[in-house]
Amino acid sequence: MASRLQQLPGNDEAVLLRLSHSNLKTFSSEIRLSLLATVESVKEKLWRKCGTSVDSMCLELYDDAGSKVSSLDDGSRPLGFYSPLDGYRLHIIDLDPSSVTSGGWLEDTSLVEKYKISDEAYDKRDGTFKKFKEKITSQNPSAFEPKITDNYMEDLCTNVKVGDRCEVEPGAKRGVIKFVGKAESLAPGFWIGVQYDEPLGKHDGMVKGTRYFECPPLHGAMVRPDKVKVGDYPERDIFEEDEI
Repeated sequence: MASRLQQLPGNDEAVLLRLSHSNLKTFSSEIRLSLLATVESVKEKLWRKCGTSVDSMCLELYDDAGSKVSSLDDGSRPLGFYSPLDGYRLHIIDLDPSSVTSGGWLEDTSLVEKYKISDEAYDKRDGTFKKFKEKITSQNPSAFEPKITDNYMEDLCTNVKVGDRCEVEPGAKRGVIKFVGKAESLAPGFWIGVQYDEPLGKHDGMVKGTRYFECPPLHGAMVRPDKVKVGDYPERDIFEEDEI
């Protein structure tokens, strides 16, 4: 491997790498990393993207032809020691058999065991929403009629387009706009689909059986336009948090 090593840069240069994951077959992303960042700090940043813990993470570097360049097995060395170039692939290996990424359920929710209750057992319960709704409806028949129109939030979508960077409240979560329009499987009105920079979402762009956009697992969210601000919201760099 020594023949592949390059002299480390004298300034804080960066490299754009593609990402893949041993357990998440549909996981695909890109990340810009400082060549002076240690492998350990790179793992910290990748944990935020894929959910694999730092202690259970191994990293392998592949060139743009798919050939393995090296294993990043020394957490104290800078990333530049392993000579990555733009377009190389950084492969994340999750060694924890009980990891949240194992078993495939993050990508296929049909594998997740769901709690079920029969209609008969549900009807016997007190304090359920169904009985509350029946009581309120008997007193006010229009109480549960839809109050959201088909054009709900349409005006707020006028200046929002796919590809815009954005910030979503609550939580100031940052990402990119992936969908703008109506989502009949959710509720009347307009929705915005967002791919978060970090795994802070609920899905991969498929909601209730309908594919609205594509993104890595747990990076997707469908939110109302009044929760979204578009503008210059670059991806946060966790290394900046350590600077004073």
